[in-house]
Amino acid sequence: MMLRGNLKQVRIEKNPARLRALESAAGEGDPAALALALPGEPPVPAAPAGEDRPADEGGFTIDIKSFLKPGEKTYTQRCRLFVGNLPTDITEDDFKRLFERYGEPSEVFINRDRGFGFIRLESRTLAEIAKAELDGTILKSRPLRIRFATHGAALTVKNLSPVVSNELLEQAFSQFGPVEKAVVVVDDRGRATGKGFVEFAAKPPARKALERCGDGAFLLTTTPRPVIVEPMEQFDDEDGLPEKLMQKTQQYHKEREQPPRFAQPGTFEFEYASRWKALDEMEKQQREQVDRNIREAKEKLEAEMEAARHEHQLMLMRQDLMRRQEELRRLEELRNQELQKRKQIQLRHEEEHRRREEEMIRHREQEELRRQQEGFKPNYMENHNDRFPQGPPSQMGSPMGSRTGSETPQAPMSGVGPVSGGPGGFGRGSQGANFEGPNKRRRY
Repeated sequence: MMLRGNLKQVRIEKNPARLRALESAAGEGDPAALALALPGEPPVPAAPAGEDRPADEGGFTIDIKSFLKPGEKTYTQRCRLFVGNLPTDITEDDFKRLFERYGEPSEVFINRDRGFGFIRLESRTLAEIAKAELDGTILKSRPLRIRFATHGAALTVKNLSPVVSNELLEQAFSQFGPVEKAVVVVDDRGRATGKGFVEFAAKPPARKALERCGDGAFLLTTTPRPVIVEPMEQFDDEDGLPEKLMQKTQQYHKEREQPPRFAQPGTFEFEYASRWKALDEMEKQQREQVDRNIREAKEKLEAEMEAARHEHQLMLMRQDLMRRQEELRRLEELRNQELQKRKQIQLRHEEEHRRREEEMIRHREQEELRRQQEGFKPNYMENHNDRFPQGPPSQMGSPMGSRTGSETPQAPMSGVGPVSGGPGGFGRGSQGANFEGPNKRRRY
């Protein structure tokens, strides 16, 4: 496979032997050139700078974007490769040139002291192609060991409801941080197994989700069924353990002395092999019994949960009814208080009105009495003058005027006589005037 000049096209060789030879030869020279050929074949000319290398009869070109699946995210943890057995003097530029045919990497890390590194490519497919082509390539007399890096931000999610989908799982865990992938595991018939996994873009969100879900109860649906979150166990189920990676220890050579075979009945091997099988059968039975117990416990818990849910709903209805009754009672009390206040206000108004009326009546009575008193005086004086006519001032004696003159007695006033046939009237002359009658000393 060769990268075209614009880094957008990839040339795929159809001859695997030629491709392997080119990659092996690239380990001793320029890793990006792959210009060497098999013995007896002419070398492949390098493309001039700035020009695209034309495709020959042995290959074709495709776009790098075609390696992306619909909806697949780029530069995820699943696109990260571990490269082992690196030369200690390799530079970062040499490391990048080793993978530049597979697109632009977003992460490059090299540990020269321990001879390994990490690189992240654009898509999983490109990473798989790079792993398949470069694994075992000789670079400076050292065969490269390439495999997918361990996903340190992946979590296993258990106890999922059958109605949880991939999208809901991703949406639920996105609150902790960016999620690269979320999958609900199903069986061969497409039925949910109650398990799934979530892959975050970084480790901090994964640790946050693990802690929060461990301390609390994280619910994804209406049913109070919390999910169980655990760190995901990493398995390499693609490459496994090839023979070339086996360490040739003493135990290895001892166990490899005899080839694969069936144990013969009645022999030592058959006896202990039968005991191993019995132990495995007992483990299987115990696991099945545990699974049955767990399944029965789950069914019982679900039944109890359903009954408790109905009871809880009834309790909520009772509480709501009591709350409404209490609200009605409070409103009735407020209404009674308002009526009582209005009644008191009305009574105060009536009392005030009655008091004002009483004051008005009393004031009117006083006014009438005053008017009667003021009207009585003129009438009295008029009646008095009719009864006791007065003469000219010269003939009437005045107490003040009598003191200025002599003390000579004066004649009685003319026209003044006894009232109602009684004794003769008394004069209203000077002070001390003499008059006949029993009350001659009475003064007014």
